Amino acid sequence: MPKIWTNSGDSHFLEPGDLWESRLPKRLADLTPTSEKDPDGEYETVHVDGQSFRRKLPTSVAREFLEESRKAQGIRDARARLRDLDQEGVWGEVIFPSLGMWSSTFRTPELLTACMRASNEWALEEIAAVSDRYVVTAQVSTLVVEDAIEELEWAAGQGFKAVFLPTTPHPSAPDWHRSDWEPFWTAAERARMVLAFHIGTDPVDMTTGGAGLVHRGPGGAVMNYTETTFSGQRAAMKLVASGALDRHPELKVLISEGGATWIPFLGDRMREGYRQHHMAVRPTLERDPKETLMTQVYASFQHDETAVAAFDAMGYRNVMFGSDYPHMEGTFGHTQDTLKTLFDGVSDATRLRITQGAFFELFPEVPPVPTSGV
Repeated sequence: MPKIWTNSGDSHFLEPGDLWESRLPKRLADLTPTSEKDPDGEYETVHVDGQSFRRKLPTSVAREFLEESRKAQGIRDARARLRDLDQEGVWGEVIFPSLGMWSSTFRTPELLTACMRASNEWALEEIAAVSDRYVVTAQVSTLVVEDAIEELEWAAGQGFKAVFLPTTPHPSAPDWHRSDWEPFWTAAERARMVLAFHIGTDPVDMTTGGAGLVHRGPGGAVMNYTETTFSGQRAAMKLVASGALDRHPELKVLISEGGATWIPFLGDRMREGYRQHHMAVRPTLERDPKETLMTQVYASFQHDETAVAAFDAMGYRNVMFGSDYPHMEGTFGHTQDTLKTLFDGVSDATRLRITQGAFFELFPEVPPVPTSGV
């Protein structure tokens, strides 16, 4: 069968571990994350921004899976990455950071702002400059709203088209549905910057060193994996219910790696709540909340068979494939097999919308897929 070409609404890049330390002045560099492993290799102590905590290291099985995902040369090398993408049949892709997952542990605004700028400058030099197929997400501090706005406007001026936002902002900052963020939404809409949320990016738990560890005991691994998807749903819900997207109809949101079928259901639930509890609803919305969710929020998935049905049977047009390169949950190594299974018997129109159309709607600057392939 011929190769099915797709874009990806979700992928990851592993920055050098010393990126912040090497680019920041020493007084700030000394506050960036460092770790000391216990002699037995079971625990480590992490130091970050004047705080220290101990966390259990991954099991040998988990480390083995992690190392497997890191064998892909393209996770560290943007040029080698193109070869991987061509082999998999992935054309354009949204790229999320790795170091940025630590941002919620910082408490010094100057430090966090400096780290975000260092990451953005590095991403421009080492990823974006390599290929116009890459949509690299800018990073901003969510500790102080004004700092976030300043970095977003700088990033837009440098050519970034998307900004990575955690599904919950910094623990000391107001949540996404609060009016404090209104100037940020205004700036993002004006800059035509896509808000790119990635699931599982709630603030790092300082006792475990990670996010998403909610359940223990029988079924814990499956429950924790499933739990991460809910954070993306909550972020979208907050932006719709608070009226942020209603007030900014040109603002576009991408929820990556969380599936797509939840969008129609969540829209139904929010519509029902808005209608049936109208006497308690604040603020009043200009549009039906389901309409806003279905039109302004895009959602990427990797394996979900129901995601195709969300487009075909539920009228949700903003379904977008995402390879999650090169994570173990993703399709690296079997992207073509996955696509051929997902789109077996599906119309060309549906396939093209999910694999290419929704992506190009968000990022028209990415060159089109060559008709002759690569």
